[in-house]
Order: sequence, then C-alpha cells, then structure tokens
Amino acid sequence: MEHTPTILAELEDFMKKNDLTVAELADRSGVHQRTLNTWVTKHRPVAIHQLDRITLAMGLQEGFFYERYIDHYIIERSPDWRRIEPVLYRCAELDKLEAIQRIVGHIMDNLLYSPKLFDAAEKLFAQGRHAAALWLYKGVAEAEKYQHSERLAICQYRLFTIQIGDDKNQNLKAATRFEPFVERLDEIEQLDALKDLANVYRSLDEWDKVDETARKMKEKAEIQYTLTNQQKKRKREEPAKKLSRPLFVYITYADLLCARVCDAQGNYDQALLFTFNYANLDWVVETDEDTQHWVSLFKHWAQANTMVNKLLSGDISVLHDYVEYISASSDTTEEDRIVQLLNIMLAANRFHVDVDDVLSRFELDINSFAQLPASADMYTQQVLPHYLVHFGYELAYYYLYKGMYSDGFKHLKSATLKAIILNNETYFINCLGLFEHFKVYAMDETKVEFSKFIEKVWLNNVKKNGAADRRG
Repeated sequence: MEHTPTILAELEDFMKKNDLTVAELADRSGVHQRTLNTWVTKHRPVAIHQLDRITLAMGLQEGFFYERYIDHYIIERSPDWRRIEPVLYRCAELDKLEAIQRIVGHIMDNLLYSPKLFDAAEKLFAQGRHAAALWLYKGVAEAEKYQHSERLAICQYRLFTIQIGDDKNQNLKAATRFEPFVERLDEIEQLDALKDLANVYRSLDEWDKVDETARKMKEKAEIQYTLTNQQKKRKREEPAKKLSRPLFVYITYADLLCARVCDAQGNYDQALLFTFNYANLDWVVETDEDTQHWVSLFKHWAQANTMVNKLLSGDISVLHDYVEYISASSDTTEEDRIVQLLNIMLAANRFHVDVDDVLSRFELDINSFAQLPASADMYTQQVLPHYLVHFGYELAYYYLYKGMYSDGFKHLKSATLKAIILNNETYFINCLGLFEHFKVYAMDETKVEFSKFIEKVWLNNVKKNGAADRRG
C-alpha cells in the first residue's frame, strides 16, 4: 500500500524546497510563529482555520489536507469537540460529505456527543446546508434510536424533509419512516409536520393517508387554537415554538385537504361541504396582517373551488363564470394557474367541451409552466410538479382527440418526460397508453423519442433493482 505522508512531512518538505524558516512561513500564512513552532516541534495540532491559511500559503486547494487532519488529529486521538465542531462546519462549506460521515461515525459511539452533534445539525439545516446536516441527523438518530426523545423525533422530521425529492417510491418510504415519530414532537411542531406529511401523501395520491393525516391535524390544531386564545385572555406567554402559518390555517387547510380527497374520489357533494367549512372564517379572532392575508386566500380558494366542484360534477354552465373569475384575479400565482387550468381540462375531456378559446386566452401562462420556481414549501415542492404532469397529459389528450396531432404530441412528450423524472408510474403508463392509441398519427421522430423514453425507464429499473440473473 502506498504510504501517504503526514501533513507535517509535506509542510517540512515545502519549507525545505522553498528555503523558508518557520518565521517566514508564519509571515506568509498569517499563522502565529509560536503556533507553528508548537505544531512542528510538539506535534500539537493547529486549528482548522489555521490549517486553511497554511494550505493557502502552500498554494494548495482548500481542504487539501482535511482527510489527513481527520485521520491524525480526530480519529487517532481522543475526541475533542472544540476541534471537531469547526472541522464539521468547514467540511459542510466545502461539501466534503464523506469526511463528515467519517467524523460522525467515529464520535457517535459516545452518546455524550449526541446533543452537540444535534445542535450543529440544526445550525447547518438553518443555513440551508441540508446534505451536510443529513449525516449529522443520521448519526444522532442512529445513536438514540432506542430513546423516546423529542430530539430523536426532530431528527426524523429533518431527515424526512431533506430526503423528500423527485422519486415517488423514495418519498413514500421517507413518509412511512417518519410518520410514527410525529406524536413525539412538540405539540405545536406536530402541526407543521402533519401538514408536510399530508402534502407528500397528496403528491403520491395516497388519499386514505391524506384524509387520516388531515383529520388528525385539524383535531390537534383546534385544541391548540382554543388553548392559545385562552392564554391570550389570561395574558400568559404564547408557546415558544413558532409555526410557519397562523394557527387557524391548520384547521382550515385540513378542510381543504379533506375536500381534495372527496374530489379525488368523485364525491363532489361531500367536497362542497368541506369547502363551505373553510369559506366561513368568522370564527377567526386574530386581525393581524398575516392572518388577513390567509383569510383572503381561503375565501378566494373557497369561491373558486365551489365552482370547480360544480364543473367537475357536470354543471358546464359554470365554466364561463369560472374562466372569468380566474381571469379577473389580480393576485393569481403560477401555482394557482396550473391547478385552475387543470380543472378546466379535466372538465373539457370528461364532458367533451371545446375550450380552444380558453387555451388561447391563457397561452402565455401555459408556455410559462415549463419550470416551477424553487421552494422549500412541501406543497409547491411535491404536489404541484405532479399537477403539472397531469395537466400536460390532459392537454395532450384534448388536442389528440381533436386531431391536432402536432400540439398533442408536443404536450404528451413533455408530460412523459416529467413523469419519468418524478418516477410517476401512473402518468407514465397513461402517457404511453395515449401514445399507443394515436401512434399511427405520430411522425417517425416522435416514435423514436417515445422508444427512448421506454428504454430510459427500463434502464433506470435495471440500475435500481440490479440485472436479472441469467444463469437460470
């Protein structure tokens, strides 16, 4: 095995080649001469920020010596958190994730480091360094897996948040792993956790789980809303934990989710009852600006969704009113527009309605749907991309059945590619079925592209599951 020289050996070789004294190196690097002398003569390690200065003075890239520093001054010595913590932060800044994993694996035999590692993970998470924080949370969660602690529950919540991505199968696994830990969270933090969990299940079309999670969230939110208002009347301090939304939102959002479950099940009358629940917000006692913003949003959504429920149940007479309503809404976001136009396309395809004029009217919006804005919100991050796939499929369906093959195949290709990226098996199969039905009208170039889509999914499955054993 090839021997790797120590950091000190390389430093001494550098000084010899460049004919530098310790004093001259100190001047060049900005590290105090006494510190360098102590390191060279007594082998007492320098701090990581001092090593960074020395590395720069040697003309080497940032973090060049980190692996050896971890070997010689962390793993081969008694762990010292004062030395370890700065190394973790620097490794996070330089995306040296394997180095972080090694440090965590070394120190977590000692449970005394668990609180310190957790605090470091929380700082990294707050900074948006989620990939680095992931390994710290994993270390704490593994060390405390037999503890019934809130810290373990928070670790699992953070791991859930970080691991949610484009792959539906992985998202389902992450949600299933996290769900048992929700009850261990602080009662206030449980509300955001349930909201996030419900939105992930919503993106997966797990409607029974959405319904169960939403009802649980509503029950807990109603209790907290009552308690909080009682505390305000008695002029007691509010809970230290802060929510991402005003407290009443978790009650009304639960009704919105339950309405969405009913929509998915085709029970539009029951959906209307839930919609009426979040349309009437006279019981909300707060009057601050943030509360009024959310009250306005729910009233807007209730008005629109009342028309949508009628539209999707077959009352086409409300289509004109719905189109005029969404056109007149000055504060409509791109996220809202995707859902609104999806509703119109669902009605158009279900009841054979010509909506060419509507599509022409919103052409600019449709063309802007190619790229959703980045967001940390679980709904925007998880639910909307799948709505976008669904919208693309419905748009392709509409055009193909009208004989507008160029437009139809254009949107079908886009929807198929998005379904592959999201690992949305349902809509990938739907897109392929629609393509097969109209394949005779496709140009050769389009047929080749769909063949490549199929091959791509096959190759992804082979990589994920491993090649089949051909020996028989």
